[in-house]
Amino acid sequence: MRSLAALNTRETPLAIATICAGVAFLVANDAAAKLLTDRYTPIQIVFLRNLIAVPIITAIILTVFGSAALQTRHLRLHALRGALMVTGAWLYFTALIYMPLAEATALVFSAPIFITALSVPLLGEHVGWRRWGAVLLGFAGVLVIVRPGSEAFQLAALLPVGTALCYAVFMISARWINRTERLWTMMLFAMLFPMIYAAPFALVNWVPVQAADAALFVALAVFGSLGLALIGQAFRMAPAAIVAPFDYTALIWATGLGWLIWGDVPMVWTILGAAIIVVSGIIIILREAR
Repeated sequence: MRSLAALNTRETPLAIATICAGVAFLVANDAAAKLLTDRYTPIQIVFLRNLIAVPIITAIILTVFGSAALQTRHLRLHALRGALMVTGAWLYFTALIYMPLAEATALVFSAPIFITALSVPLLGEHVGWRRWGAVLLGFAGVLVIVRPGSEAFQLAALLPVGTALCYAVFMISARWINRTERLWTMMLFAMLFPMIYAAPFALVNWVPVQAADAALFVALAVFGSLGLALIGQAFRMAPAAIVAPFDYTALIWATGLGWLIWGDVPMVWTILGAAIIVVSGIIIILREAR
């Protein structure tokens, strides 16, 4: 019988490939959203993406796990997490109206910094001086990109930072959900509640969907769902310390798509700040693994 260590070693390359594919799908999701922000409000984009994604995820759950997997003992917590998800998505899609894809993506990667800082008051965890140092380093990277006080500063740069904060609380709240609850069940409610919350705001300012954009909305839902599923699967296949650093390949995809679609070339400050945030995140991941 194979040992767990041997299994992890054998599955590590596949886990790395899985998270890289998942990250690529999520960046494609963001690029599709940015294309749609020219014609639709961010809240309508969030609503339609989830409206399409919820039936897809429900069908997968019913086919693979059965109707029992649609049940949860944490409905109130899922409702709270849904509020965090819809707020974070709205902030991020709004940021994409004003910012290059690569810059917004880099700022969202400040999420591990918030997760570490908030784990003390919300989870009662002990954070040593090395991880606090990594947190401060990460915030320095955020400041390098945002550059408050400079002529290049724009308030829109704070929107993806708000997304990172919402995402951090969202991830921390997952610790309060029973470990027996399936990942797909959690994904379903993470899509369902934001759809419900976004519906009234989207309908008030509804813009008729053009036929040419229907494929983009479907791609948005499919890419987002696939991305989350593959990333979640990667973390189940190998230790977080191995797969988590590959999450930062999103910066490569975001830079490439930003250049191909919009002709965006990252500024030196964005590259430097992103590098600092990546180093900070990897330090936090490695310390967390220890």
